[in-house]
Amino acid sequence: MIDQLRELEDLKSLAAAKQARIAVAFDAEQRREQAAADVPAKEQGSGVAAQVALARRESPARGGRLLGLAKALGTEMPHTLAALDSGQLNEWRATLVVKETACLSAEDRCAVDEELAADTGTLSGCGDRGIIAAVRTAAYRRDPGSVAKRASHAVNDRAVSLRPAPDTMARLTALLPVAQGVAAYAALTRHADKLRSSGDERSRGAIMADQLVENVTGTPGGVAGLEVQLVMTDRALFQGDSERARLAGYGTVPAHWARQTVLGQPERPGTGPADSALTEAAAAAGVRGSSDFDVWLRRLYTAPGTGELLAMDSKARLFPPGLRRFLQIRDDTCRTPYCDAPIRHHDHITPWHQDGPTTSTNGQGLCEACNHTKETPGFSARPVPGPRHTVELQTPTGHTYHSTAPPPPGTALDAGGSGPNCTDPDTLPKGLAKSGKQRNHGVVVLGRVVPHRPLAAAAAPP
Repeated sequence: MIDQLRELEDLKSLAAAKQARIAVAFDAEQRREQAAADVPAKEQGSGVAAQVALARRESPARGGRLLGLAKALGTEMPHTLAALDSGQLNEWRATLVVKETACLSAEDRCAVDEELAADTGTLSGCGDRGIIAAVRTAAYRRDPGSVAKRASHAVNDRAVSLRPAPDTMARLTALLPVAQGVAAYAALTRHADKLRSSGDERSRGAIMADQLVENVTGTPGGVAGLEVQLVMTDRALFQGDSERARLAGYGTVPAHWARQTVLGQPERPGTGPADSALTEAAAAAGVRGSSDFDVWLRRLYTAPGTGELLAMDSKARLFPPGLRRFLQIRDDTCRTPYCDAPIRHHDHITPWHQDGPTTSTNGQGLCEACNHTKETPGFSARPVPGPRHTVELQTPTGHTYHSTAPPPPGTALDAGGSGPNCTDPDTLPKGLAKSGKQRNHGVVVLGRVVPHRPLAAAAAPP
């Protein structure tokens, strides 16, 4: 069985090498076709990475990196490609070799590839760090100026990102110049050590995390001056149901966590969710939160069986705020298959200049890169019938891909949900306005905001 595992690993590497060669050939073919169609030289190759990503079931960003890897291996690093062919390097480690030589000229990159000659076994037994160290050493020996220049320009790549983590946690990551990173960490460490020596029972890491949030937001607890969007059923909010909720920008969260967050009462270690108290408080206060927050409630309804959200439309060229909010809630992330980037653009599926209407049916949320790719010659999209809002994307090669909006929490198609998929609007607390024509499926969107004015009614305007 061990031999089989090794053979399958070698096969994976061989397949990755074959995919790289195919990607390079496809890129060349697409560029020839675009040149024949009089596409400007600087625009030739547009959309190739997106097609590679769709074919490999990867995000567009990952597709671009894979195409870059393939072109580097196919044109400048034959020894690394041969090592991938033979299984001496896997795709990730071949990527590390290419990445660490990206600052070099094509001639120097070829020289480093020949010096290391990974296909002869020079990197056998090396882990990721060992490969990085070996390639960096060879690159610096070949062109120290380029390596130093790359380091000096790296400061322009500083950024902050947020990624979901298990159990309603998130990873807030900052890429900083080393001096700033060390200084920030040292300050948090000193603060944590001081509080721990004074008897604070929180862990050192917890104190550092709490202080970081307070320093950044200026508010203990960290929620101030911003809106937090929760999507949950009225059953989960008011009746203590266990159907999961969805937090915009994060993903699914447990129902009891969502209820406590709405009222500004995060669960503390050693305590359980006080569902009945929360429900009574929500009903009595018109879904009003703690003294620090107002909670606005918007009610949307889903169609029985399919979970399709109620449609909205507009006569305007641009999507108005209410319709943009609707698309954000329905689509959650970019609608391009395999892309889960945040929504940045609200797109007409059938373009406005082709008489595409400004409606929820003809609208979709896309990230900036995918919206630009969709406008590349040869790409087209159209709404098609489906269990919920469905878009068909066609690429220049004629291949089609389908994207269906995720099911809202509490619907029959929501695999992670629980409980019935039917809500009686009469079970809503007093004071919440009911629509003129009742529907069976209710979804609640909650936004928590700093109370600059009193909450006049529990239901916010649409």
